[in-house]
Amino acid sequence: MLVDGQDIAQVTQDSLRGSISMVPQDTVLFHRSIKENIAYGNPDASDEEIIAAAKMARCHEFILKLKNGYDTTVGERGIKLSGGERQRVAIARAILENKRILVLDEATSSLDSESEHLIQEAMDEVMKNKTTIVIAHRLSTIMKMDKIVVMDK
Repeated sequence: MLVDGQDIAQVTQDSLRGSISMVPQDTVLFHRSIKENIAYGNPDASDEEIIAAAKMARCHEFILKLKNGYDTTVGERGIKLSGGERQRVAIARAILENKRILVLDEATSSLDSESEHLIQEAMDEVMKNKTTIVIAHRLSTIMKMDKIVVMDK
């Protein structure tokens, strides 16, 4: 089996895992600030890089409206944010990680169609030159994919 053009039998699990960035349906956020949650996969990122990733994920605007902005603590598992806000923060994290393989597992399922469209435009740019696996129920989420596999049961 080839992943990103490489036979996975020829690479180590650590190497493969180190090449993958994932945005799951049930986003995992830590009881830390929004800035720390975005920078989790790239702790050396500058504030400018964090903000750029947040802008691409269309979460910069809502972050600025929070009392402490990027320093706002999100609560355990991101409880202080809506489902859509949590997903956008997770997408910003994946953008900042900038790994060669991107897995989006229902990554926009908690977003309204307008927000999904805005993020999809940004993701089109992020997915360039990456192996991207998108798991989705909404046809609009996968319309621009090179290959689509439909699974039933």
